[in-house]
Amino acid sequence: MEKLTAAVLTALDDSKAEEIVSIDLAGKTAIADTMFIATGRSNTHVGSIADRVLKACKAAGVTAPRIEGLPHCDWVLVDAGDVIIHVFRPEVRQFYNLEKMWSGDRPNELEAERRPV
Repeated sequence: MEKLTAAVLTALDDSKAEEIVSIDLAGKTAIADTMFIATGRSNTHVGSIADRVLKACKAAGVTAPRIEGLPHCDWVLVDAGDVIIHVFRPEVRQFYNLEKMWSGDRPNELEAERRPV
């Protein structure tokens, strides 16, 4: 996973992504271990960043990363398994505020699943 995170960070940096944030999800959720959030200046920039990240994931050995949001490029999600990358336009990132949602202490999903309904 270190190779993948390094490749993603390099791709984000090389494509001039702004306000790059890394969130450690290990032990907080089963969906991934690391989440990156970055901003692009325009729809075109967001699409370009996502394309470079997708190529970096493949080069790091992720055989079939999933990507969503490319037609509009307001918010593009690249799911590389243990690493998830969100690329936003500034106003979309501010609206969804994923940093606040995922940075805080979140209850352990396994404990939530064990609670009786």
